[in-house]
Amino acid sequence: MTSSRAGTLGIDFGTSNSAMAWLGPEGSARLIALEGEAQAMPTAVFYNAEDNSTHFGRDALKHYLEGTEGRLMRSLKSLLGSPLLMETTQIGHQQISFQDIIATFLATLRERATQHLGSAPRRVVMGRPVHFVDEDPKRDAQAEASLRQTVEAVGFDEVSFQLEPIAAALDYEQRLTHENTVLVVDLGGGTSDFTVVRLGPERMRHANRSADILATTGVHIGGTDYDRQLNLAQVMPLLGYKHTGPEQREVPSRVFFDLATWHLIHWQYQPKAIAHAKTLRSNYSDMRLYERLMQVLTERHGHLLAHEVEQAKIRCSLTRANTDIALAVIERGLQARLGVNDMEAHLHGLLDRTVACARECVRRAGLTDASLDAVYLTGGSSALSTFQSALQSEFAGVPLVEGDLFGGVALGLAYSR
Repeated sequence: MTSSRAGTLGIDFGTSNSAMAWLGPEGSARLIALEGEAQAMPTAVFYNAEDNSTHFGRDALKHYLEGTEGRLMRSLKSLLGSPLLMETTQIGHQQISFQDIIATFLATLRERATQHLGSAPRRVVMGRPVHFVDEDPKRDAQAEASLRQTVEAVGFDEVSFQLEPIAAALDYEQRLTHENTVLVVDLGGGTSDFTVVRLGPERMRHANRSADILATTGVHIGGTDYDRQLNLAQVMPLLGYKHTGPEQREVPSRVFFDLATWHLIHWQYQPKAIAHAKTLRSNYSDMRLYERLMQVLTERHGHLLAHEVEQAKIRCSLTRANTDIALAVIERGLQARLGVNDMEAHLHGLLDRTVACARECVRRAGLTDASLDAVYLTGGSSALSTFQSALQSEFAGVPLVEGDLFGGVALGLAYSR
């Protein structure tokens, strides 16, 4: 047990996964186990309608995927800066705001930190993307203010923020023996953030590191966007996406886009949304496709489909081989194929925009590639093989260094001053 009076808790509240790290008086940050030995956990909340219990992380996903009756909430961070944040949704017999659901998750993180430390942490540094909302400073500021309000409401006395790519840089710096100029690449579930920064043992001594940060950029593209694109391309056509009806017009696409977007899926289960989907029947020539769509909506399989797409993406990236997306929950024997070529083709536009943002960061820093000692990768989505290939092609000759993909930002937040 450790006293939490003289220390800093770093919380990486991510779109897809979250992690925490603690820096005490001994001066070395360490990750906090959140689920068993796991030091990162999915940012997921499941409200169990069968016994009115609430579950988090892998436990939340397990209950949902096993068919327990209830509501699964993911991609909560995506709601920050959105008008949806203060709207309510029905959980059991209650109406709960999405901000309160975020508070429930953050309160659980604080409770687990307290169990680990032996007393409640008082000071927290929260990670934030370079932009919560692209090209809208007012909404971006509101997103940070909403997150601060929520963090304070769950019991933290001192709350500060650090940009997530800078936090990742501070973690990488702990392992350097001489000065480096580094492009830090932080790809999470919802955003891609970049920083060019000077790092090194001598620079660590300075309390104010602002002069070391040469440029920052960010774009609102992340792992959930890749998942949505693959879902639309490989799975949603089996439900009628881009299907041409009897009048030679495509089925209206809005339902498919929402059904492929994690934080919008649950809206498609509402009576109003299902009633609207029923009106699409006349747009279909192939009734099998329509029946599959209605089954997914009425039996609430949208999250399961999104999960299967995500897992297929990971398998395809790791093995560099074709894989199947299991869809037997809709129809016996139904599946979709996902291959390396599919990933490259469907993600090309998103990857180009992301890599262009990285290039812009180096341009703003006034540097050439020859001035970079490394491109440092963190964030779970940076493991995507197609992204790494695109990045390596853009920054040919610059070493790619893979950090702690799920814990690096949290460790760097704890080191932030």
